[in-house]
Amino acid sequence: MSESRKQIHLAAHFPGVNNTTVWSDPEAGSHIDFSSFTHFARTAERARFDFLFLAEGLRLREQGGKIYDLDVVGRPDTFTVLAALAAVTEHLGLTGTINSTFNEPYEVARQFASLDHLSGGRAAWNVVTSWDAFTGENFRRGGFLPREERYSRAEEFLAAANELFDSWHGDEIVADQATGAFLRDAKAGSFVHTGRHFDIHGRFNVPRSPQGRPVVFQAGDSDEGREFAAAAADAIFSRHATLEAGRAFYTDVKNRLARYGRRPEELLVLSAATFVLGDTDAEAEELAREVRRRQVSGATALKHLEFVWNRDLSSYEPEGPLPDIDPYVGEHHIAEGRAQVRMYRDPSATAREWRELAAANGWSIRDLVINTGNRQNFVGSPETVARTINHFVQADASDGFILVPHITPGGLDAFADKVVPLLQEQGVFRTEYEGPTLRHQLGLAHPDDARAERRAAS
Repeated sequence: MSESRKQIHLAAHFPGVNNTTVWSDPEAGSHIDFSSFTHFARTAERARFDFLFLAEGLRLREQGGKIYDLDVVGRPDTFTVLAALAAVTEHLGLTGTINSTFNEPYEVARQFASLDHLSGGRAAWNVVTSWDAFTGENFRRGGFLPREERYSRAEEFLAAANELFDSWHGDEIVADQATGAFLRDAKAGSFVHTGRHFDIHGRFNVPRSPQGRPVVFQAGDSDEGREFAAAAADAIFSRHATLEAGRAFYTDVKNRLARYGRRPEELLVLSAATFVLGDTDAEAEELAREVRRRQVSGATALKHLEFVWNRDLSSYEPEGPLPDIDPYVGEHHIAEGRAQVRMYRDPSATAREWRELAAANGWSIRDLVINTGNRQNFVGSPETVARTINHFVQADASDGFILVPHITPGGLDAFADKVVPLLQEQGVFRTEYEGPTLRHQLGLAHPDDARAERRAAS
């Protein structure tokens, strides 16, 4: 009898313009035109991916008070894009990042329930928070929420949204033309929620959608984020690139589920991953070095160094040595609102470490950023990449990967054509979709079925 192997989950992230993309490449297309989204989504669906994922940018990034034109988030509204993609795809899940800090449960629940109806049960919500006043300035309550309150609001936000989704049970509409009766239950959609952050009551106006609720993702790596995912999410995103770090994260998150009465299979761990393919491993390695240098121009390297130094470094030569001055540590930062800033909790210690690395390796500023920044996770021939991905999943370092190509929209094509068939031959990736909804593709129970199972078990 052959050993049972885990099935791999694959998704695709439409990256827009950021530090992983090479938007200046002649093969790159628009990051705004709908034709780019269509190409990307159809490629993902042709390869039988689980879902397409859109991140969110609520404010154009700035550095030194100016628009950061090396990394512009000029993407159309998430719900609009996903609703449009629902019309040109049939099976692909449609996942959007929607903020719980600057929105309200009623409007978000209404939008996701509508998307789930329009797509026939393919909607998913990546629940995120935002604590910085810089982003909040675009909103009425900009900056009002202390950082330590963000998960408290997010937890109640999701709970309130679930109450709205569940205010319809799915059997209320009879639409009897003979009697003229439309609803079986005149109280359909009634809800009351009273809590610390929200005090709302009324009638939810979108009937029960095909999935009952959208699939819920969570992207936080902090202890609070992991706990939030264990309590309420269907999947959590991981940023851990090595096998050892991935397995540690995987074990930690899965072990948290029991305290919420959940089983390990009820929460998927999906890692973000970039890739570079070549006909041979050597060719792929050479191409990966070229891609990395194109991702990190001289100007990009200086801007990245400013995340740590918190100073204007435009007078420095990217191909020259690191600054001999120390980082400025203060309340305000030259790159407000950027997630990368929070990665360097001790800028002085990071600067010392980077100076030592640069001295030991003879690196310039640009060399340092290239070698210490995000690297491609999977580099090699299609056979090597397929083998490595499968090894990570079977070793419980993840349940699958969210692939981030460096070219949009065509960067996913080679993976779909060359790597996916190899995974299918190994019997670890689907050849056809499992059912009509995203929950079918992810192996997740319908919320109503899951509740009934828990009641029976208790």
